[in-house]
Amino acid sequence: MASTPRLKRATALAYFFATLFFGATLQETFGTGRPSFIESALADNAAATPLPHFGPLFKVRIVNKYHHDPAAFTQGLIFANGFLYESTGLNGRSSLRQVELETGRVLKEYDLPLRYFGEGLTLWDGSLIQLTWKSEIGFVYNLKSFALEREFSYAGEGWGLTHDRQSLIMSNGSEELIFLDPTTLTRQRSLRVLDGGRPVLLLNELEYIKGEIYANIWQQDFVAIISPKTGEVAGWIDMSVLRSELPPRSDAEALNGIAYDADNDRIFVTGKLWPLLFEIQVIKP
Repeated sequence: MASTPRLKRATALAYFFATLFFGATLQETFGTGRPSFIESALADNAAATPLPHFGPLFKVRIVNKYHHDPAAFTQGLIFANGFLYESTGLNGRSSLRQVELETGRVLKEYDLPLRYFGEGLTLWDGSLIQLTWKSEIGFVYNLKSFALEREFSYAGEGWGLTHDRQSLIMSNGSEELIFLDPTTLTRQRSLRVLDGGRPVLLLNELEYIKGEIYANIWQQDFVAIISPKTGEVAGWIDMSVLRSELPPRSDAEALNGIAYDADNDRIFVTGKLWPLLFEIQVIKP
């Protein structure tokens, strides 16, 4: 999701919390699309507002810290074959990258044309799949060469992207997750994400970890753990300790970017313009 002027943040947050408690009424009023003031809300809050939650709240332990390009507006993040792969956003700065974990060094980069704002990223069958924000166009690249293999289209905005080994799973900033056929890249079904029966809006970057969907919540230092079968939030992860580890003069914006190393059971987390990437352990009582 983009970073835009400060003016409408209060309105966006008011809508967010109101929807959590009066979701059905507001959906009847506004329909299923996201109001324009949500689209233009700011992504630069330094102190995240606590999210109402009904599931258990988990903390994290920092295992390692790595360098991360502070100019990378992180939109999508995955770990594969010993490397990080990252999608960055902002028009004129959007890219697809292969990154060395230990140093943060960019080993390979493909820059998107100026008109595209890069978003979510996942890996499927040897190809990297990348969304764009408002263009309704996604790209499929060869994992090794970054050669563009094909384009595909979808309706609405593209935010986060992951897969459950059967379908691609896409977020669009609402409480809805969209499941796509990984071969045809067409829509299969959708799933509403609920916490105690109330919709959870602003679902952003996604990662599938041990049978559950981890979702950044835009503007928040919380990650939702979501059941891919029911859409219910099974718990929340408080990531606020990570922000406290960032240099005080950094330009760090929203927490965004979750990658999972399944071979070594490692979780990596960073954010937009964050100078650090963290390896974390989720502490579940």
